[in-house]
Amino acid sequence: MLNLTHLSSFVMLQQTGSFTAAAERLGIGQPTLTQHIQRLERSLGRQLIDRTTHHVRLTAEGEALIGYARGMLDLNGRALSLFSENRLRGRLRLGVSEDVVASRLTGILEDFIRLYPLVDLELTVALSATLTQMQDVGDLDLVLAKRHIGETHGRLLYREPLIWLARDPDLVRLQEDKPLPLIAFPPLSITRKAAQDALDRAKIPWRIVCTCASLSGLTAAARAGMGVLVQPRSMAPEGLREIAGARLPVLEDVEFVLVARRGADQALVEALSSLITSQIVPHPAP
Repeated sequence: MLNLTHLSSFVMLQQTGSFTAAAERLGIGQPTLTQHIQRLERSLGRQLIDRTTHHVRLTAEGEALIGYARGMLDLNGRALSLFSENRLRGRLRLGVSEDVVASRLTGILEDFIRLYPLVDLELTVALSATLTQMQDVGDLDLVLAKRHIGETHGRLLYREPLIWLARDPDLVRLQEDKPLPLIAFPPLSITRKAAQDALDRAKIPWRIVCTCASLSGLTAAARAGMGVLVQPRSMAPEGLREIAGARLPVLEDVEFVLVARRGADQALVEALSSLITSQIVPHPAP
């Protein structure tokens, strides 16, 4: 019989891609986590982790197991919740900014539905400004989004720098007669305003060559070489590189916050907020 604790360590390791990060999130020592993985491998008679690389990668056997492991943990969580006297139920409306979804949300949702299977979670993905407007009129209970430095609304999670990104930074050249091509979210976007303000202060001409509300669309345009994209450093999409040096002005930092709606179910909000707070930390960019 497979040990659920060992499976939980295996799933967390796959989610974080790091023995150190997985151990921290589980609240155990790294040697203990390593023992869990080794015992799981011995019980199955298969190697689950490829130890020949610097990054944690699953072997073919590990990839085959991960779906079953999640299913077993989910079933266990549902059973415990069903018979728990203090089980949570109801509806929680969560709003998340576009760039967070692309990099951080999967593990949080997996844990939430496993721990609270009787809660109906409604997810809305949009720009931070749009999410704030929706919450103001009562359409969202909890918002995970960005805010400008100096703003005070919400519970601060962390702060990190914005950076300039391009397919080939070496080809980005500033010329007086050619405005810098920008790829950006629609107006009211925090990253868009940060880029425009920084360029205006530096008296660098610019023009928007691509606008899209989807980060995947912006990333595709940047990978095609259409122009320059601004993103938080830890959320830099694969295939894009930071424009280093003094060729472009330094961008302001951005803060990530949790904002709960007054009147929302506090037990549901706190349950999800606790998961987000424990898991939303900046990881190194690819």
